Amino acid sequence: MRFTVLPTTPPQLMPEVNGVPLVDLVAGFETGRGYRPTGGYAGLVLDHFDFGDLSRYFLGLGDGQWPRPGRAWLLGCDCGEVGCWPLEVAIDVESARVGWSGFAQPHRPAWDYTGFGPFVFVRGQYERAVSAAVATLEPKS
Repeated sequence: MRFTVLPTTPPQLMPEVNGVPLVDLVAGFETGRGYRPTGGYAGLVLDHFDFGDLSRYFLGLGDGQWPRPGRAWLLGCDCGEVGCWPLEVAIDVESARVGWSGFAQPHRPAWDYTGFGPFVFVRGQYERAVSAAVATLEPKS
């Protein structure tokens, strides 16, 4: 598990699972299901939306959690606007692990993501991955 800060302008935050960007994983899944349009996702552009404290957001616990408590948008649209084409997930947090399941494309409620995931991470490693990405994003003084 890793969150990579892509050197785009503005920067994007891209989740990776086993070294593979989440955009590639979900595009492959959607293609296999024959969904159209396929993909269309990009990393989260944090300059375009206030996700709040990312260490809480990626646990589904942020104040004003988007789209609601226990769920998060992991990817946004390739146009840079998260609400245009988000990839949504349920986040299950336990003492030793964090799980992503129940993926959804809210603009295509009929699309079924059964079989995509679940992805389960060691909680300490997951939280360190979020912290490392946040540190990369913080302005250097």
